[in-house]
Amino acid sequence: MKTNRETVYQYIFGPVPSRRLGISLGLDIIPHKTCSLNCVYCECGKTTRHTLMREEYAPTSDIISELDRYLAPLPDLDVITFAGSGEPTLHAHIGLIINHVKTNYPRYKTALLTNSSLLHLEEVRQSILSVDYILPSLDAASQPVFEKINNPVDGLSAQTIIDGIKKLALEYTGILWVEVFIIPGINDTPAELFLIKKALKEIQPTRVQINSLDRPGTCAWVQPPSTQQLNSIANFFLPLPVEIITRKFRPQESNAEEKPDVEYIINTLKRRPMTIEDIAVALKININETQDMIDELVDMKNLVAERAGSLTFYRIPQKGNAGS
Repeated sequence: MKTNRETVYQYIFGPVPSRRLGISLGLDIIPHKTCSLNCVYCECGKTTRHTLMREEYAPTSDIISELDRYLAPLPDLDVITFAGSGEPTLHAHIGLIINHVKTNYPRYKTALLTNSSLLHLEEVRQSILSVDYILPSLDAASQPVFEKINNPVDGLSAQTIIDGIKKLALEYTGILWVEVFIIPGINDTPAELFLIKKALKEIQPTRVQINSLDRPGTCAWVQPPSTQQLNSIANFFLPLPVEIITRKFRPQESNAEEKPDVEYIINTLKRRPMTIEDIAVALKININETQDMIDELVDMKNLVAERAGSLTFYRIPQKGNAGS
């Protein structure tokens, strides 16, 4: 892959706009398609090396050297994301790569997208604790559903996945967003949703993100749920902090002809506090433009910011307490 400097990179991809993470530089440290799962919805296709074996799948020194070349001019990025065409934690030295980024490029946030299959291993958890955002998946809580959706390597159970995320949640001090990928007719039954919610309540993530198919997956039979179904599931997961991921509403380039609707935001925030992401998705506008507008409203004391766990929510100030 080439960047605008016409340099060929083997492990770096992007940067790309991510609705959840901003301008994200991807780091793919596992060969295509080496994974512990063979998920029916995976956009990368069928797993060709099905394994739980941790190895140095790509030379750590080469990955670090490539990162150094790309990051030397300090490009405009929000986050460096460990993701790609396989399970990142299968790389035996992912911790060394994370530490290199955190030590040498502290201006950038880091993120890890993981299928959670190795989080039960203490060595894996310890290697990723310094990452700013960890986004583990939890698509099933019962073994039959886990096998239907995720097609795990032999010996891997749904309970192992749950236990691993729970252990991580107890040790991790960063932002933990647990993703649940909904497949109609498989994991959206009342019984399965009850078990998933029970697990999520034990995990207590920063946020539960409900995702669904918006591009071709491995299996053609996988279909997206309706908006009504997603809303119903999100309501079922309450009072957990939950949001529906809609990738079609990723950050966009600013459109001078379509200014943010301040009145809409004020009216909405009168009813419930929202995060910057919530507002950007609702308005379908660039998240940076949203931030500028919210900052101005806060400066004018029309809004106040409040922390809840790892998140910042914006709300209308109470009378007599503006700006507090």
